[in-house]
Amino acid sequence: MPVIIGALRETAPHESRVSLVPEVAEKFAASGAHVVMERGAGEHARFIDSAYKNVEWLDSGAAVLARADVVLTVQPLGVEQIGAMKAGSVVIGFMQPHARQTEIALLRERHITSFAMELVPRISRAQSMDALSSQASIAGYKAVLIAANHLQKFLPMLTTAAGTIRPSQVLVIGAGVAGLQAIATARRLGAVVEAYDVRSATREQVKSLGAKFVDTGVSADGQGGYARELTEEEKKRQQEVLDARIAAADVVVSTASVPGRAAPKIISRAAVERMRPGAVIVDIAAEQGGNCELTRAGEVVDHGGVTIVGPVNVAATLAYNASEMYARNLLNFLKPAIDKGELKIDWNDEVFAQSCLTHDGVIKHEATRLALDKQVPA
Repeated sequence: MPVIIGALRETAPHESRVSLVPEVAEKFAASGAHVVMERGAGEHARFIDSAYKNVEWLDSGAAVLARADVVLTVQPLGVEQIGAMKAGSVVIGFMQPHARQTEIALLRERHITSFAMELVPRISRAQSMDALSSQASIAGYKAVLIAANHLQKFLPMLTTAAGTIRPSQVLVIGAGVAGLQAIATARRLGAVVEAYDVRSATREQVKSLGAKFVDTGVSADGQGGYARELTEEEKKRQQEVLDARIAAADVVVSTASVPGRAAPKIISRAAVERMRPGAVIVDIAAEQGGNCELTRAGEVVDHGGVTIVGPVNVAATLAYNASEMYARNLLNFLKPAIDKGELKIDWNDEVFAQSCLTHDGVIKHEATRLALDKQVPA
């Protein structure tokens, strides 16, 4: 029997992406899988039902969950959705394991195999599956456009009959995928850009995009391409240098985050109060608590004339391209497990082994299991 792959209409607030786009649905069908989708699943991302071929449409998400052997999702499934899944089926998507203990416990209880896209190992072979990076690139791009919309100045230098307009100064904090895309976008728009990251390896990447690297004398290179958490002394040294650069900036785009933890507080209230009136901070770590002390997720704050924007789910604001990229990540992840239309997961493959959250009634991801055990009374 061919494996049945299902996709739902996303219902989480601020979510307009879809896990399957027509191109990818067609490729799954060509591999021998049977694809079922909830009607209207892609309409918020501007993928209308008629654009999909070889898809069976069902009238509700519950109907999809009851039929599918593999459920593809963007946001984590809720308790009711997990309860509607077939026992022993598979779900693949962003799982937010650090914040979803109730849902993870139910996945374990119902013997549902779950793969978290945020746990895909950062190895060369898995780059095409790296959904964190694909969505972060969108967030970095959009963050600069958000800043430009709030800034009451031009970003580029302009020479006019009324005189020369000086270019805006942009500071990007965090030079991961989102930060590098923010740097590139700000440079394309003509701003003077400098950037900072605690990982020294990003220095050359920043310079290659035409930005100046801010050297604070602190390095925090960590495992897996992420930054380690800084000590209090290191944070203090970093803050002293960054405060001066923040004060000089017209725009600050802040992207620093550590997966599964609260975002590090890098922009202090005192630093904001040193900024010029009219300056803008776009904190795309807002959903993780923000890099700025004054950030409020989903809100725009005016503090002494400085605008602080805390956007949420930024990738979903470019839902069409974000969905295309995410669906291709899912295709590249799942397709190796489809053999002549049947699902055959190779548990010796490190991609599947390391991204697996729950399987056969067991929480396979150690950090999640330890966190869940702490929630259970002895």
